Amino acid sequence: MTTTEPIRIAVVGHTNAGKTSLLRTLTRRVNFGEVSQQPGTTRHVEAVELQVSGRAAVRFFDTPGLEDAVALREHLAAFDDKDLTPPERVRRFLQGPEAHGVFEQEAKVLRALLEVDAAFLVIDAREPVLPKFRAEIELLNACARPVLPVLNFVRDAATREAAWKELLSAYGLHVVVRFDAAAPFVGAERELYRDLATLLRDRRAQLDGVAAYLEAEFAQRRRAAATRVAELLVDAAAMRRSVSAVEFAVESSRQRLIAALQKDVFDKAQRCADDLLALYGFREGDADEAPLPMVEGRWTMDFFHPEALKDASVLLGKGVAVGAAVGVVADLALHGLSLGAGAALGGAIGGAVSQGLGPLGRKLANKLRDVHELTVEDRVLFVIASWQLKLLRALEQRGHAAVDRIAASAAAGSTEAAQRPLAELVRAAQPARSHPDWESSARLRWREAPQRQDVVARVAERAAAAIEALETAA
Repeated sequence: MTTTEPIRIAVVGHTNAGKTSLLRTLTRRVNFGEVSQQPGTTRHVEAVELQVSGRAAVRFFDTPGLEDAVALREHLAAFDDKDLTPPERVRRFLQGPEAHGVFEQEAKVLRALLEVDAAFLVIDAREPVLPKFRAEIELLNACARPVLPVLNFVRDAATREAAWKELLSAYGLHVVVRFDAAAPFVGAERELYRDLATLLRDRRAQLDGVAAYLEAEFAQRRRAAATRVAELLVDAAAMRRSVSAVEFAVESSRQRLIAALQKDVFDKAQRCADDLLALYGFREGDADEAPLPMVEGRWTMDFFHPEALKDASVLLGKGVAVGAAVGVVADLALHGLSLGAGAALGGAIGGAVSQGLGPLGRKLANKLRDVHELTVEDRVLFVIASWQLKLLRALEQRGHAAVDRIAASAAAGSTEAAQRPLAELVRAAQPARSHPDWESSARLRWREAPQRQDVVARVAERAAAAIEALETAA
């Protein structure tokens, strides 16, 4: 066997310990196998590969749960030939009728284990340490393959992690990985492969390569996510909807126009959320209104809700101008100003009027005539940015085994250190206000301007900093 062949790993353990769940997370194959609360869901050995740079680096074998390890251990011990080594006893058992009868499930597991390089022993750390688990460990050790225990569900309050580590040490299994397939620790995958390298020294270079690949993939995925959020903010900041002064003066017409703008903003944000889901390997619809325990709010929230905007106003008070709930600016081209200058002045009007800047505000406001334009103000951009980055962080901490839907508050981080990068993020998108042509849906044949690309790149840098601030504040 050459070192370029995939490393073969059998994923074994008691029924319902989370073996399929672990594989969904490790391979980012959300549709692999079947994850269920019902015991014994996996009935056959199924293979799935982890691809690294387009090639299979690790081939996993998802095995059925061990159902009666105690009885099988006694069956093996009853063999007359006392000179048989433990692996030889296992092979003799596999040749007998019991391997196709009462111990069929166990036989599938042991047969797979004899043909791989190593095994992940998945343990539900919430389970009490019962005799059946001791029997399972003894059966696995009898196959003479390196075994790496993976403690699953260690975040649960009912975890018995200490008791499990004591048992595993008693059987010589001192290297143990803490992993939660529903909500894995950041970097847990990389640590898993590095720990496995201590057991498979001849495959260390390959496993180090897998760990390095996962680390680079994580960084690349985060950069792509930050860029996608930046695209959304620049797009929203560039939005303008023109309306005549006569039409704007009619309450019903004005409300209809505002509602249409709000819907456009929401649709853009939802498309960004769907793109983030796809980027992290989740299905559309995995984030919706169903909340996770201990988390309030909705991903499909109202960005224009008064409470959300009120909170954003307070947070933005230190450095980022805040306009009205839906900004109103004027096209001042008739007064000898270019569209860009008019937009910049219009933005100043929105901020000046809302903050009561006395004669200057009134003087600028008097220039509002003939054509009004609706824009998306800074408070809304702030709420959108917070909403998207919270989703991004939730996806980074979510395993592909999770069956609950994603939900989280759209509020900003609770500390000023986490809030400041969000405000900087909104400020970085401000140049887009002078370029309504930067809105991606403004025309059917839309071509991105180089200047817009530069702004998106700067906003993406701020988004990355905001993600790190949220990570630190968590």
